[in-house]
Amino acid sequence: MTVVTCIACPVGCRMGVETADGAVTAVSGHGCKRGVEYARQEAVCPMRIVTAVVRVRGGMPLSVRTASPIPKKDIFACMSAIEGIVVNKPVTMGQILIEDVCGSGVAVIATKAMNE
Repeated sequence: MTVVTCIACPVGCRMGVETADGAVTAVSGHGCKRGVEYARQEAVCPMRIVTAVVRVRGGMPLSVRTASPIPKKDIFACMSAIEGIVVNKPVTMGQILIEDVCGSGVAVIATKAMNE
């Protein structure tokens, strides 16, 4: 059994997750349905949204994030890809800066706008 602390809501339930042959067989200790879904995902393939900053020519660093969660095992490769980019102004909030980071199918987007 693996113990997981849920981050799906502010309660932070400590759940027990039982697995067999790479599949979740039981989840206990959850307070809501979102907790069950989170525990199942966390036990099989943990996912995270990655946040970082990138360089901007002639400006302050720009905050970016992945548009959706990526597998936790790919975080370091994603950070390496993000580290290598430099963007030009203007940038719009939500603008795609990397189309498919590390072959994950997930874009890296700007979290704010930067004008000239």
